[in-house]
Amino acid sequence: MSDRTSLFDTITDFITPVHREGTPFIAAGAVATLLLLWLWPPLGWIAALLTLYVVYFFRDPDRVTPLREGLIISPADGKVSSIETVKPPAELGLGDEPRVRVSVFLSVFDVHINRAPVAGRITRSHYFPGAFMNAALDKASEENERRSLIIEMASGTQIGVVQIAGLVARRIVTFAREGDSVGIGERFGLIRFGSRVDTYLPPGRTALVAVGQRAVGGETVLADLKSDEAEREARRN
Repeated sequence: MSDRTSLFDTITDFITPVHREGTPFIAAGAVATLLLLWLWPPLGWIAALLTLYVVYFFRDPDRVTPLREGLIISPADGKVSSIETVKPPAELGLGDEPRVRVSVFLSVFDVHINRAPVAGRITRSHYFPGAFMNAALDKASEENERRSLIIEMASGTQIGVVQIAGLVARRIVTFAREGDSVGIGERFGLIRFGSRVDTYLPPGRTALVAVGQRAVGGETVLADLKSDEAEREARRN
């Protein structure tokens, strides 16, 4: 009985829910696939594969988010592309004091659901229409199309989160609005087809991840406000 239950759990764990934002794209792909299969089967099978990719892209897996006070969690899945101390963008309203910025680059194969790095209230939400250069580049933080959010924690500490469009990404979706409260790890948006998410830590705080590390949105700890641990060193093995 336990073996059968274990097999069932393994199968159900493999099946990942699809976010509702993907429904129109999947439906359009399914219709196009059926039409092309009728008109010219080889092209129809190509459309079928593309439709399956769209289903894969909009997957929305559950995550297990650590809840200890002071933790800042990665808002996105992907590779930590840079960790730099920079002046925050003006639209965040965080002043000129440099802060550590942790950038997570999402490839077209990563989960694209974005999650709140901390619990709090969204006190600022600003949309900036810009370019669509490679989101992995440093200057993408200043020049690309983006949505900038400030989440203010109960303690008054402010965390900046910026959704940045990339070469392929042409649509930033934000579910939460200015004035809304969010829980840590709660879904607040997504970016379609490749992107980047920047997290601005409070002044004087260091990151507990390393460049090149894979981050899991809603699970990976980026920083700990209750810890004095120095910035971590890492190496690729």
